[in-house]
Amino acid sequence: MPATTAFRRSLAVIATLPLLTLAACGYGSKAQSDDTAKVAAGAKKIDGLDSVKIGYFGNLTHGTALVGRQQGLFQKELGATKADYATFNAGPSEIEALNSGSIDIGWIGPSPSINGYTKSNGKSLKIIGGSASGGVKLVVDPKKIKSLQDVKGKKIATPQLGNTQDVAFLNWIAEQGWKVDAQSGKGDVSVVRTDNKVTPDAFANGSIDGAWVPEPTASKLVAEGGKVLLDESSLWPDKKFVITNIIVRQSFLKEHPKAVEAVLKASVEANKWINANPEAAKAAANKQLAADSGKALPAKVLDPAWKSIQFTDDPLAATLDTEAQHAVKAGLLQQPDLKGIYDLTILNKVLKAEGASTVDAAGLGTS
Repeated sequence: MPATTAFRRSLAVIATLPLLTLAACGYGSKAQSDDTAKVAAGAKKIDGLDSVKIGYFGNLTHGTALVGRQQGLFQKELGATKADYATFNAGPSEIEALNSGSIDIGWIGPSPSINGYTKSNGKSLKIIGGSASGGVKLVVDPKKIKSLQDVKGKKIATPQLGNTQDVAFLNWIAEQGWKVDAQSGKGDVSVVRTDNKVTPDAFANGSIDGAWVPEPTASKLVAEGGKVLLDESSLWPDKKFVITNIIVRQSFLKEHPKAVEAVLKASVEANKWINANPEAAKAAANKQLAADSGKALPAKVLDPAWKSIQFTDDPLAATLDTEAQHAVKAGLLQQPDLKGIYDLTILNKVLKAEGASTVDAAGLGTS
């Protein structure tokens, strides 16, 4: 079976698996109203909507959404329209929720954004803003791996076949001149697809020798005795690459632009507050993680993880195009037509109103 066909089938299977399905949403977990944010007296509904359904991952790389929710920023901008939330563990499930209308807007990584856009022939989603850069590392067992060359012949975990980190690691392997079958993960390096939730245990018991993973998983591995062998940001121009962006259902964007603008205002406000108040923002993100998962991150994990992530309104569109080409080279994606994947019109309107610099779609915007 060709790698591209198998990859598509694997995505289709994954996308049909709901995570802790709840009647309120249908996908994801903890879909509920933001009870901590009070609606201002006299506030009105935006576009006549009762609610706007927002999705995100319980990862620090989704810190904009975590902080925006914890600080009540989304609810503030939405007025009497309730901010409802759903959390996800995997990109395909969030894309499925977006396509089904179970969420309207979501924070998500570049690979699922590309896959969702291309599989729908450009009809399902638009990327409407940036959120975060960085926060991805290759962490290894220093007893087994002392240099980058030592990675050859070892078992290295990535979160999921074809996800953002998996594609990045496969591309790095190719650049070393090593060979790996993208579908099976077998070759000069054994690529072991392992859920981030279980990766630290797999690392601790020695079933993997390292992992190319996002935060906070990377720092959890360091806390288990791992060593950061490579920070992915060092591989990119200006050490910046998209790790999280904001997507919206195209029909929702068309029908409710004021609601989209409200969410983007809150996102810009959240990023501004994060960058001005890093310690308070870190605490707020951790508090929301605890509310979502029932467990806060310890300081030895939280502190280095948060420090490695940059929060930005810029979607870093040129790097998304590069990541797509990496997936093509790995045989996980046919050459995509990404023209029109971005619509940054509303974001740039918000940024102009804030007196901030506008951002660019790198030729991939809506004409």
